[in-house]
Amino acid sequence: MVAGCFTAAWAKDMALVSNKSNGVTEVSMSELVKICKGQTNRWPTGKPVTFFSLNPAATEMKLVREKVYGMSSDEISALITGANHGRANHPAIVVVNSDKAVVEAVESTPGAVGLVDLYSITGGITVLRIESKLPLEAGYPLHGN
Repeated sequence: MVAGCFTAAWAKDMALVSNKSNGVTEVSMSELVKICKGQTNRWPTGKPVTFFSLNPAATEMKLVREKVYGMSSDEISALITGANHGRANHPAIVVVNSDKAVVEAVESTPGAVGLVDLYSITGGITVLRIESKLPLEAGYPLHGN
């Protein structure tokens, strides 16, 4: 049963979601990495980018740690601290405690994006394509299996 729990956590598909007002429908994998690392400050429309994420040490983030960051959770935490240094009024990366919190924050924050479990998506946000693929399409880069 324990092995099944770990498999279920690894098998989750993650979706990149965006505030509906962002006007963005797709990002490349390299753009996603820059967003997740706080290296992208503004969208092409000029809106500031804020990335909402679960705690990097969370089991649900294993896929993201490996496929997006290529770092340990401690290294990601240090990266978040550095990315937010000097940006108290508008942090680059905000860590929240649940997929629901990510969805709510993205929905209510212009310029926001976040990574959530596919089954946490609501109608209040936009799912972005990554490398021209949506979750559940063959070749989607954040597929959990």
